[in-house]
Amino acid sequence: MTSPSAIPFLGNLSLPIPPAMDALSAPAPRWALQLAHQDALALSVGVGTVVYLIFKRFEPVLVYQHFWLLVVPPALVAACVLSPHYAPARAALIAFGVHYATIAGTTLFYRAGPWHPLAQYPGPYVYRLSKIALAWRTSDGKQFVHLRRLHDRYGDIVRIGPNEVSIRDSSAIIPVLGTNGLPKGPHWAGRNMTDSAQQLVSLVDIREHARRRRPWNRAFSVPALKEYEEYIARRAEQLVELFAAHAREGKPANAGKCVGSFTYDLMSDMAFGGGSEQMRDGDKDSVWALMEQGLAASQVMGHCPWLGIYLGYVPFAARLMKQLLDYGEERVLARVKNGSLKRDIFYYLNNEDGAEKEAPPLSTVAIDGALAIVAGSDTSSCVLAHALYCVLTHPDVYKRLQTEVDAFFPPGENALDTARHADMPWLNAVINETMRVYPPLPSGSQRATTRETGGRMVGPYYIPPETTVNIPFYVLHHDPRNFSPKTDSFWPDRWLIASSEQKFKGAPGEEFVHNTAAFLPFSYGPANCVGKGLAMQELRMVLCLLVQKLHLRLADGWDPKVYDEQILEWLVMIKPYLPVVVERRPGPVH
Repeated sequence: MTSPSAIPFLGNLSLPIPPAMDALSAPAPRWALQLAHQDALALSVGVGTVVYLIFKRFEPVLVYQHFWLLVVPPALVAACVLSPHYAPARAALIAFGVHYATIAGTTLFYRAGPWHPLAQYPGPYVYRLSKIALAWRTSDGKQFVHLRRLHDRYGDIVRIGPNEVSIRDSSAIIPVLGTNGLPKGPHWAGRNMTDSAQQLVSLVDIREHARRRRPWNRAFSVPALKEYEEYIARRAEQLVELFAAHAREGKPANAGKCVGSFTYDLMSDMAFGGGSEQMRDGDKDSVWALMEQGLAASQVMGHCPWLGIYLGYVPFAARLMKQLLDYGEERVLARVKNGSLKRDIFYYLNNEDGAEKEAPPLSTVAIDGALAIVAGSDTSSCVLAHALYCVLTHPDVYKRLQTEVDAFFPPGENALDTARHADMPWLNAVINETMRVYPPLPSGSQRATTRETGGRMVGPYYIPPETTVNIPFYVLHHDPRNFSPKTDSFWPDRWLIASSEQKFKGAPGEEFVHNTAAFLPFSYGPANCVGKGLAMQELRMVLCLLVQKLHLRLADGWDPKVYDEQILEWLVMIKPYLPVVVERRPGPVH
């Protein structure tokens, strides 16, 4: 009887059956199942289907789990099912081929089908099939722009992955990010290239995150911020001299590089009691290049956590992350050895204040200390650079800021006096508007429903279990339903109008919209940016001192349009080249 040439597979599809070899040329092992050729291949497909169902149900990402699901089953099928029909090498080739084809075929078939729980939500078809598509599309560093275009085309909820949606709706903020919101999503496992990342920002367990955040809350409390003023003041004065040095040399200063060196030195002071002098010596260790390259790689890996975990086992691929972690460990050991006469962030993270029952392991302190430097310096430097760009491209805004600073701090008075900064409406409007136009974390913070949380109503949308949810902050900030008019323009007046300090004078019929609930420069809820108080204090102090001591303008011949074109998102917004001509302002007359 002639064997059929194919076996049924996924309805109308079929798999070809390779011709069986002569059984006499390769005696079957005694342990092999004596199945007909067609039945042996059908069993191979069945095993692959079972493994697919396991992937669908549990979504394992660990390497050893993949070994037991992707290597062991087809190896057993080759040895115990197909060996009576094929030579060993060919049996293995067919077993692994059928296994992987079955898993891939059923996965794609389910994701693209109408029975998927996210099938009702629109989005690019290819994004339904694999998150690799979005990773590839946004590898140019313009993810925040791409997400906005997707929402403009498809609406307030867009399916951006097989099990992921992006939501442009302020009513989703509280149920996703609020006190009773969702745990962190899986992207940090890929970004850190490890399945056991322990940084505070990557903790999925909500209770563990709350426990680990306690020392951070103490480190950024109001009394602690008061102690940090001395750190900020000393480094801010040094930043002014760094800018002034370019004036003496007759060369434009790269404002982005200058403020990057400032924030890195400052965060090194506050995290580990010192150890960095980039403003004085330059970036001798190429720390900024290391961070930006690492963040660029992590952007892609965050979309495909399993791929990031795999690359974490490749020494060359994981070297950037390893260098960052090694650097943090070195600084921790130096801080423990040298001690400190002042209360820095490490003082709280290492439980030197005695608030916790026991001190955490040094490995935990090291990884969180490195996080403090990277997160604190990168985000603050971006906002400072963007603020300088915004005011220098709007001379009227710069003039009003200078007038306000001079009124609050006449020549000879200390512009670093934080007691008066909160009462400066234009200064705070400039900072808020900068972060609205250029949010430090433009694509937002990923969250996910789980089997434990169950499905969740997010605004008007039902999010099924085991679905990743993203609220893109840049898209919310640039939605005219939240901020208008001049939605895409830098217009600090909107903040004074919203606080009733200024009247709205729009065109006839033009409506003023200012939805502060959709303003998320520091995220929202219990997992928001713990250092937001420090960031605001730092921004106010530095901008006041720079404006009081110096006169800044953009370099002649430089086209401001290239700034927006060169902004990239590698988790945070990367600051482009910003050439600034510097002059000292006249000091007090004695």
